Amino acid sequence: MTADASPVSGSPSAPAVLRYTAFSADPLGGNPAGVVLDATGLDDAGMLAIAAELGYSETAFLTALPEESPAGGGRGFAVRYFSPKAEVPFCGHATVASAVALAERTGPGDLVFETRAGTVPVTVTEENGTLRATLTSVEPQVTDVAEDDVREALAALGWPAADLDPALPPRISFAGARHLVLAAASRARLADLAYDFDRLEALMRRLDLTTVQLVWRASAGVFHVRDPFPVGGVVEDPATGAAALAFGAYLRALGAVTGSAVLTLHQGEDMGRPGVLTVELREGDPRVRVSGAGARIPDAG
Repeated sequence: MTADASPVSGSPSAPAVLRYTAFSADPLGGNPAGVVLDATGLDDAGMLAIAAELGYSETAFLTALPEESPAGGGRGFAVRYFSPKAEVPFCGHATVASAVALAERTGPGDLVFETRAGTVPVTVTEENGTLRATLTSVEPQVTDVAEDDVREALAALGWPAADLDPALPPRISFAGARHLVLAAASRARLADLAYDFDRLEALMRRLDLTTVQLVWRASAGVFHVRDPFPVGGVVEDPATGAAALAFGAYLRALGAVTGSAVLTLHQGEDMGRPGVLTVELREGDPRVRVSGAGARIPDAG
């Protein structure tokens, strides 16, 4: 067992759980995730118990694909993601964390993650000693959201409708997981987040949402974002790769960006865990890419 791995339950037979942060090269920034590089033999209850005890917004559980499979060869993995309360189909920051953990052991390069949302290619590069992972989404979908549901979301957040940015209307966007996108008209509105946990959770469960993606546009290509995550048992997610992918798809669907574009999303500043997510849109490719740095979180023991 390496210094960055420990059995959560303290049992010698428990799988090693690694702790990494994603979308920051600083262990104190970004979004922490649990990573189990060999989940062979773990059932659903076992994975959920590990995720709940660890307490991070998500933990990724990897199982190497057979050598003969199309994504095998030691670079392909089946991946499942669990929050402290439930399994989620896809998680961006835990994907980045897992890819960085693998790259530290086998080197940078291309990986393939088979998730419940679909196949996710990941590329890890090293820049000045820092590992960065770029993941490519499944094909996204953006749909309208009912006015009554928007009103309920605003009521749960305690946001007046006048505090929304009319240039970025509410939508539900999917790029591996479903997110309701709400745009604040000011940075101050985004910074003031104190919401009704149970009320927002009930709405999100009814709409099958993973997070609510709250955004403020600082400039044409720079945004500040926050992600309430009550359905995962977490008040707020510090850096949300799946929501960043969905947001890129949302902007493209609105026509707010055209052709190829690179966006910078700042998240976690209001939580004291700043992170940076880089979103890339490529002309002619409906998929969205998100990239960020990752770093091991030193073992507390």
